[in-house]
This record gives sequence, structure tokens and C-alpha cells, in this order.
Amino acid sequence: MSVLAQLVSLEGISFILKWLHLFFGLLWIGHLYYFNFTQGSAMAQADAATKSGITTKLLPIALWWFRWGAMWTMLTGIILLGIKGHVSGMEVYTSGWGIAILIGVTMGLTMWANVWFIIWPNQQIVMASATQVAAGGAANPQAAIVAPKVLLASRTNVLFSIPMLFFMGSASHLPLPVTPESNLCAVTAVLGVLWLLIEANAIKGKIHFMQTVKGVMTGGFVLTAIIYVVLAAFI
Repeated sequence: MSVLAQLVSLEGISFILKWLHLFFGLLWIGHLYYFNFTQGSAMAQADAATKSGITTKLLPIALWWFRWGAMWTMLTGIILLGIKGHVSGMEVYTSGWGIAILIGVTMGLTMWANVWFIIWPNQQIVMASATQVAAGGAANPQAAIVAPKVLLASRTNVLFSIPMLFFMGSASHLPLPVTPESNLCAVTAVLGVLWLLIEANAIKGKIHFMQTVKGVMTGGFVLTAIIYVVLAAFI
């Protein structure tokens, strides 16, 4: 098989999709960490003029790359899942590889939804209000209401991102030892409840320990450990 033929084969297309999935994932998660670890800390120390400049000039550009990085990460990932199921059969998703990947996929899709349906709509309100103020107008009172929602959803995405990266990486490099005796229903139920509680808090709850960068990072590693303990208990 020639080099070109290999590239356009199903294996070659799968590799290109994995490459693009990684590229867009780095673009997305890199901006997520920038917003939470770098920009957030800088904004807390900045004066009013600097905050206005960041919100009206820098933030719209960064959010464009952020949300479309999330979109293309999601789309390439879904296509890859479909190809894997087509080639290996749907039973691959009950294997050690499949369980780890699906844990990562669940978190990734949740993070994507938080970007497009919580963070982005509410950030538009915040940016529009800042633009009005910069032009000499009055602030939109709604901006002060939605800003904490943006922060909570963004912090929740940081929380989810740590186990997401762990389990997507472990699928191929630290596979779970699934056997016929593994209780996959129990794993699904326990992790499903855990996911539901965290995401419900992201939508209607409070920021709790995620208020600080140290808190959300610690929480992400603790969540990873909890998930792994649940897997160890039932697999």
C-alpha cells in the first residue's frame, strides 16, 4: 500500500481524526485553563480600565477560539466513536477501553454543553454590558446576575476536565481489567448519580470549594480518585 493510499484508508482517516481531535482539544482546554488559571487571577488584581479592555477586546476573541475548539473537539470525537463501533462492534464499549472512553466522553460532552448553553450565552450578556459602559452607558443589571453562573460552569468544566483527560488517556495506556463478573450496571448507576449531582450543581448550585484555583484543581484530582475507586469496587 502506498503512503497516499494508507492515508485515505479507514485507518488513515481515523488517525487524521484523532490528530484533529487532539488539536482542537488542546485549543479548547488550553483556553479553559487560561480563563480559570490566568485571566481570572489577573482580573482580580486589575483596575477598572484594564478589566474593561480585557472584557471588551480580548475576551470576545478568546471565547471564539474557546467555543469553536469545544465544538470541533466534540464533532471529531463523535465521528471517532462511530468509526470504532463500526470496525470493532458495539461490544467494544463494554470492554475496559470502552468504559474508560465513555467516562471521558460523558464528561467531555457535558463540558461542551456547559460551554455552548451556559458559558457562551451568559458571557454575551457580560460583554455587551461592558461595551455599553465603555461607551458611556449604564451597565446591564443582568450582567451581575449571570457572571456567577459563568464562573460556576467554567469551574465545573475544570473539575470535569481532570478525570476526563485521565480516563481518555488510560483507555489505551492503563486499560481496565473487565471480566464477565464485572458489575457494569452498578458502575453506570453510581457514576451516573455522581455526574448528575455535579452537573445539577453547575446549573443551579453554588461554587463551594471551586471558588479558588487550588480548590477546583484539588477537587478534580479527588474526583478522578473517587471514580477510580468506584471502578475498582465493581470491576
